[in-house]
This record gives sequence, structure tokens and C-alpha cells, in this order.
Amino acid sequence: MALTDQSTRIRNGEELDSAIIDQYLKAHIPGLTGEPRISQFPGGASNLTYLLEYPNQEFVLRRPPFGHKAKSAHDMGREYRILNQLNAGFPYCPKAYLHCTDESVIGAEFYVMERVNGIILRADLPPELKLDEAQTRALCKNFIDKFVDLHNVDYHACGLGDLGKPEGYVQRQIGGWSDRYEKALTPDAPTWETTKAWLKDKMPADHHKSSIVHNDYRFDNVILDPANPMQIIGVLDWELTTIGDPLMDLGNTLAYWIEANDPPPVQLMRRQPSNAPGMLTRQEFVDYYAERSGIEIKNFDFYYTYGLFRLAGIVQQIYYRFFHGQTQDKRFAQFIQMNKLLEHMSLQVINKSTL
Repeated sequence: MALTDQSTRIRNGEELDSAIIDQYLKAHIPGLTGEPRISQFPGGASNLTYLLEYPNQEFVLRRPPFGHKAKSAHDMGREYRILNQLNAGFPYCPKAYLHCTDESVIGAEFYVMERVNGIILRADLPPELKLDEAQTRALCKNFIDKFVDLHNVDYHACGLGDLGKPEGYVQRQIGGWSDRYEKALTPDAPTWETTKAWLKDKMPADHHKSSIVHNDYRFDNVILDPANPMQIIGVLDWELTTIGDPLMDLGNTLAYWIEANDPPPVQLMRRQPSNAPGMLTRQEFVDYYAERSGIEIKNFDFYYTYGLFRLAGIVQQIYYRFFHGQTQDKRFAQFIQMNKLLEHMSLQVINKSTL
């Protein structure tokens, strides 16, 4: 089995015209020869990601999904800009080569970036890596260290000070995700009314230290060095990045973090090897982040519950497209069950919370 991330056959309904892509790229990127072979990366549930293989160079093309898109989501130009400018302070962003705003080329905006060839961890640690418990723990801490590094980036020095508004960030996120959730409701979706009311009531002030917020920092969005899998050489999926509260970003990441002792229904949602022997628990994750960042975290219940609600909002937006026949990707059929489970998890946190 190949350890590096592999592309596969393009899903039905998501094809690209290789001749048109080839003509456009050769007009904008000098030195390209031959014809491209186009395949698709199977991971991800939002923007679509394709591998373009030329005889002398490989690229990755990103485009928005087909069908209904939330307002302001899937901004290709914004993601292209982040990759180009953030790299100066956080050298794990792939190099972006071009951004196409002419939707007549493939039917949507898109951008093309370098391919960072490496290992991306999915649900389980590949046995070929032969990581013992101590190595797995070290890899987990390295993953958190990169997260802290990102939150310590001087975004003004990178020219990204206008990327978002840190003042009022927490309030905008709670209100914004509540609104987006309502707009993506389907008849079979839970309402989340109790959780939304709790989040509004327990809302803290913005943390005094604003930072770059990745908004989707997970193991399956980082690339490991094939020659040394303990090292992270790339971070992907910057479409949701903004300036805001780093603890809200931590809540986003912990919403995906399924630990070994979580019940079987929760384990079914796991998309990264966060349950492997040696991986930190959610509380250990928070404690280590606090130690490395120097940020005191007294009670994490609000941020974790927010992360669960936001994740449900993303899941519901994707399910909305499937429900209305705007995507044929059968993976999304079960997203409504994931949404219901996330609501149940949030209510469990609220019932035990001392906030």
C-alpha cells in the first residue's frame, strides 16, 4: 500500500475537461509540456481537489463544489491569497500558482497550487509506519506545536491584517453559524435550540490575543514527510481561514478529536487516528496547547460545544446539497445521522458543564 496520499478516478458529475485545463495552464504557467492526466483526491467534503500530472510537474486544482453554496463560502481568490501571503510567516502552505476568475473555463472559479507529496493520515495509522506509543504521542504533540505556531504568526507582517475582524469574533461566530444552520435546514434535521440558547447565554469575551484561525485544523489536513513521518511538511485546506479567537479555533479542532474512550456511535464519525495508543485525550490536548501557547484555559466547555455546533452546521450544509439532489456523492447520505449525534454530544457537555 502506498503511504503517500493517492488520487483516484473522478467521481460522476465532477469531471473536468482536460483539454480546456491544459490550454489554460499552458497560457499562464511557462515551461509546461505534454498532456495532463487528471484524477481526484477522494478526501474532503467541501471544495473539490484534483491532481494534474504533467510529465515534468504536478499540480493540485481546487474548485468549489457543484450545487448550492452558502453565501461567502468557497472563495477561491481568498484562499489563493492566504496561501501566497501566509507562507512568509508559516512555511507549511503550498505555493499557489494561479487563480482563475473566468467561470467559463470550467464552470467555476478555481486556483492551482503545487502538489506537496507526502503522507496524509486518514482514519487509522498505517501499520507500515510502525509508530509505537511514544512516537505516536510525539507526533500528536508535533501536530499541536504547529497549531500553536500558526496562532503565533504575525499576520500583520504577512499582509493579512485585513483578513478578518477580531473584535466581536465570538459573537459573530455564534450568530453566523446559527443563521447558516437555519438556512440549511432539511425536514429531517435536528433544531439544536437548547445548544444554541446555551452558547448565546455562556458566550465569553474575545480572547485578548487574536490570531490566524485555520478553522479546519485536523490530521487529515496536514502532510507528513515520507522520509520522516514524525515531521509535518504541509498544511492544507485554508478556505475557512480568518483572523479571530485562537480558543475558538481550538474548539473547532477538538470537535473532530475522537478519543479512544468515546462510545461506539461517536467512533463511527472518526476521520483521523486520534484514538490510537499514544494520542492525547481532548483534555490532554487542551492542557498541552495551554502550556505551549501560554494561554490560560480555565473551562473549555463553551469552546468545545461551539466546535460541535459549527461542525454540525458544516455537515448540514453538505447534507442539504445531497438532500436536494445537487451532489451525487453517496458519502453524504449519512450526514444527517452525524448531525443528530453531534447535537447529542453537545447536550452531554452542557449537562455536565460547570459554566
